[in-house]
Amino acid sequence: MAEEHETRPPSAGRPPSSGRGRADDADEREEGEIADDDSGHAPPQANPAAPHPLEHAWTFWFDNPQGKSKQATWGSSIRPIHTFSTVEDFWSLYNNIHHPSKLVVGADFHCFKNKIEPKWEDPICANGGKWTFSCGRGKSDTMWLHTLLAMIGEQFDYGDEICGAVVSVRGKQERIAIWTKNAANEAAQISIGKQWKEFLDYKDSIGFIVHDDAKKMDKGPKNRYTI
Repeated sequence: MAEEHETRPPSAGRPPSSGRGRADDADEREEGEIADDDSGHAPPQANPAAPHPLEHAWTFWFDNPQGKSKQATWGSSIRPIHTFSTVEDFWSLYNNIHHPSKLVVGADFHCFKNKIEPKWEDPICANGGKWTFSCGRGKSDTMWLHTLLAMIGEQFDYGDEICGAVVSVRGKQERIAIWTKNAANEAAQISIGKQWKEFLDYKDSIGFIVHDDAKKMDKGPKNRYTI
């Protein structure tokens, strides 16, 4: 290799070296050797990829069964975990939290639009209801992920009607439900239910229960809609 020469950027006020000097330097460099940048400016850096914003911000909530008691008001043990508003935030959260098959029996894990609480008493949820399906223990992980992606990716024609979704882990089964705003809007509810089944490739029938009916009946409220 040619003898290395120390190079310094020209000091302020001193004229740059002649073109001949630069040519000599170029002659002394071996083929493939990169010339030193004596311009005094750092090379441009590639900008990091911009985040991909979602249409809505969403919040994960967790209802810990260990925090529940028979005397406690329903919903009092639900706690917000984190709010996300970009695709990147979602995946960083999803990849670092327990999936339904790893949750303890009695746990409820929610994903609702930001500022909507997963409670019947929330004014946006109060007049709504929910579509629900059940599967065996440890079987809901993929369906839960696909439900989340369809919601936050605005894949539903009546996406504005959706409040959020919840996966509930019980002794012999796991249940996933989508909560909606206005149970009386039959066209919207039927559309949401049909599209949900298509997204999940779910073949069994699912039912829609109105929150008011569930509050009035301790056992087995009837489905308002079934598809």
